[in-house]
Amino acid sequence: MNKKHALLQRLENIGKVLAKNGDVLALFGLGSVGTETDRIDDYSDLDFFVVTAPGCKQRYIDQVDWLQETYPLAYAFKNCDIGYKILFEDGIYGEFAVFEETELEHASYTGGRMIWKAPHYTNDGIVSGKAAIPSRRAASLDHAVGEALTNLYVGLGRYARGEKLSALRFVESYAIDSILSILHLVESEVDYYPDVFGNERRVETRFPQFAAVVRDMMQGYEKVPESATHVLNFLENIYPINLRMSLEIRALAEQCMSERDLRA
Repeated sequence: MNKKHALLQRLENIGKVLAKNGDVLALFGLGSVGTETDRIDDYSDLDFFVVTAPGCKQRYIDQVDWLQETYPLAYAFKNCDIGYKILFEDGIYGEFAVFEETELEHASYTGGRMIWKAPHYTNDGIVSGKAAIPSRRAASLDHAVGEALTNLYVGLGRYARGEKLSALRFVESYAIDSILSILHLVESEVDYYPDVFGNERRVETRFPQFAAVVRDMMQGYEKVPESATHVLNFLENIYPINLRMSLEIRALAEQCMSERDLRA
């Protein structure tokens, strides 16, 4: 059985188990087992919501026997008050949450696909979240570039005093996150399953030009100064960077590399 069939079949089987109980209203899949099944691959997993009748959800949180009935569990971690991260014995991984219908009015999600619903349940629209999801895409370059630029400066200062882990986060995480938020403004985007919750998702396909150079911006723990220099180069190619800030960052990066090489 291929992975796609296994994932979809597992969801169907979960629905069959839940259908035996009179206190569950619906089960729907999200992500690659939601409306985006065409992108399922060998590394996809199960994301799903269970909707119960009022006052009935806690039983499905406190006990996961309903999942065990579907297929034996190898691991179950309750990662929040309403859900788990799980691994079935056959290697299928999943994450789920349990809600009452009214609670979903305030939940942030999108792209749901109904797997099973009780015969009397008519709210098919529940698979589409109603709560507003803040955009992770910037409307202009100004703020994101300014954040990235100052992240580089602060990060290099941390590196210079020996705080390499903090430096790595400022340069290779925070600054990169700012760049990801504006990629759609500087490169034509390939339409390939953008994710409203994470700009980094499938970036290699969606922004191939950026993907070709991002490795130079993320050279790792010891080479944060080199990473910072490449991030600065990228920023200068897309925006009129303040000359003084550019000079300060380059000088600090050179200082960090020189002092590191002397200690080597």
